[in-house]
Formats: sequence, C-alpha cells, structure tokens
Amino acid sequence: MSDFPWSPGSATGIGSLPGTDIDEAQRLIFGELPSLPHLAELPARGPGADMIGRSAGFLADLPVQVYAGRWQIAPRPGKDLRRTADLLERDLDQLTEQGEKYSGPVKIQSAGPWTLASSLELPIGGLMLRDPGAVRDLTGSLAEGLRRHVSDVQKRLPRAQVLLQLDEPSLSTVIAGHVPTESGFSVYKAVDGPDAATGLRTVVEAVGVPVVVHSCAPGVPMQVIRDSGAAAVALDLSLLKDLDPLGEALEAGLGLFAGAVRSLPVPGAKPPTSAQIAERVRALWTKLSFPAARLSEQVVITPACGLAGASPAYVRTVLKACHDAARRLSEV
Repeated sequence: MSDFPWSPGSATGIGSLPGTDIDEAQRLIFGELPSLPHLAELPARGPGADMIGRSAGFLADLPVQVYAGRWQIAPRPGKDLRRTADLLERDLDQLTEQGEKYSGPVKIQSAGPWTLASSLELPIGGLMLRDPGAVRDLTGSLAEGLRRHVSDVQKRLPRAQVLLQLDEPSLSTVIAGHVPTESGFSVYKAVDGPDAATGLRTVVEAVGVPVVVHSCAPGVPMQVIRDSGAAAVALDLSLLKDLDPLGEALEAGLGLFAGAVRSLPVPGAKPPTSAQIAERVRALWTKLSFPAARLSEQVVITPACGLAGASPAYVRTVLKACHDAARRLSEV
C-alpha cells in the first residue's frame, strides 16, 4: 500500500495545453492520463485563462483587473474578473461532466503566493512583492480562495481525491533577490527561505488536501518546499544540477513529479519513447541509490512543464508516452 496520494505507476500533466476547446482538452487528459488526470488550462483563450489571471481569480476579497497588459489589484470587481470566473466555470463544468464516474486522484492547479506576488501589481505601481504587508494579505486571500476552490471541486467529483498543484516558477528568483523592479535598474529585496516556506505553508495548511509545489525553473529550493509541508515537488529533470538536496528530500518522504519530457519538441527529432522516458527516470533513481521498489510509488512521470506551446499531435504523443513509461516502471 503506497503512502502517497496517488497510485503506483502514475503519470500526469503539468496543466496547460494548446488550443481553445476545453471539451477536447479535458477528454484528452482523461483518455491519456487515466491514473492521475488534471484540470486542463488553455491560456490561448486570453486574459483570465493565463496562469496569473486564472490564479488571481481565486483570491478572496482581493479583486484584480488588467491594466496596460498586466494584472493588478483593482478597487472593485469588474469585467476582467467576470471573464476569469466564467472561463473557470466552463472548465469545471467539463471536468465535472467527464469525471462524473472517476474515483481516483485528480489534480487542479494555481500559481503560488510568491509567483503571484512577483507578477501582480499594486494600484500605486510596483509589484506586490515590494510590500510585505501586501504579500501577507495576498497569501491569506489565496489560501482562503483555494480552500473554496478545492471544496467546490470535491463536491463536483465526490468519488475523487483532489490534489492541488502550486505553480511557483518565480520562487527561486524571489529567494535569490533577482526579481527586477519596474524600472529594470534594480531588484526587489530577497525573501529568506523560512519566510518563503511560511507563505507556502499558509496555503498548504488551508486547503486540507495534498499539495504539489511545481517549478520548471533552475535552482528549485528543496528545503523551502520540504518546510512548507507539501506532499511532493514537481520539477524539470534537465535542470537538476546538484542531486543531494533532492535525494535528502526524497529520503524524508517527499514525492517527486519528475518532468522527464521536453515541453517543446526538438526540431527534426522524434519525441522520446516510453522506454526512453522510463530509463531516464530509472537512471536518476539509481544515482540517488534508492530501492527500485520505491520508484513507482514515490515518483509520478510528467512533461517538464506546461504544453501550451506544443502541437496537439506532440501533446498526445507525450502524454501517452508518460503514462506508458510510468506503467513500465511499476511492472519492474
């Protein structure tokens, strides 16, 4: 019996897919990723379907709007927020319809507090990251909004077990103090690791379901993710440089969503086969010197990042290969 909130030999996607047809996208996900389907994200539909807009739409009592092409805190709810809510409702309706009889784990996604803080602008200018008080308000608002969102999904899919993925591509740069100010001539003050973990933990503890922290950026701060109380980390295997922090995190019981396939194809090359994907993940596991029996339980196979920029044919091939690779690893 696995201690992780997914079945051994699972594969899933990160979130985003190409196109604008949510019915088709959600059907593809349930078809190709039957062990761990997820809510599709289709950013090609425009503002409100993008990662920041959709995630900002979850904020409780903290309205947002699009201003000069960027999302910012607004004085009151308006048309941008209504559009965001409408797109989400349509997507959830499709998830509900196609997952009506589904009884396994299902994943939903949102940007995390640090990526939102380094993307949303204050009404007076500058990113929310500049104001620690604003970041605390944002974090609390996101925690409450995602608690409601998780509860809604659980009611829609009463047989399923919800997992939440927090997308934090900006987490490394926030901690390193590399987020540029609006002028581009300076950077925002670095956030130390314990404070970064506290922000993530506020959300993790509020939602009441297992949380996966995802980043396809270099230098994923493993200790911060461990301290946040997350159940797993999702990362791009090609960006791993130092294996020791990952090994220590896995030894401590953290799950791994292993981004083992490029999000965009190599020009002129065929996508990797399921055997190649499985071997890549097995080779990493061997380097870490963990028992082979734990591999399929602790590791979920995924693409390296979102697939919104890929062709539909590549997406289908990659998702099927991830699923087949995970099955191969579970049969060893």
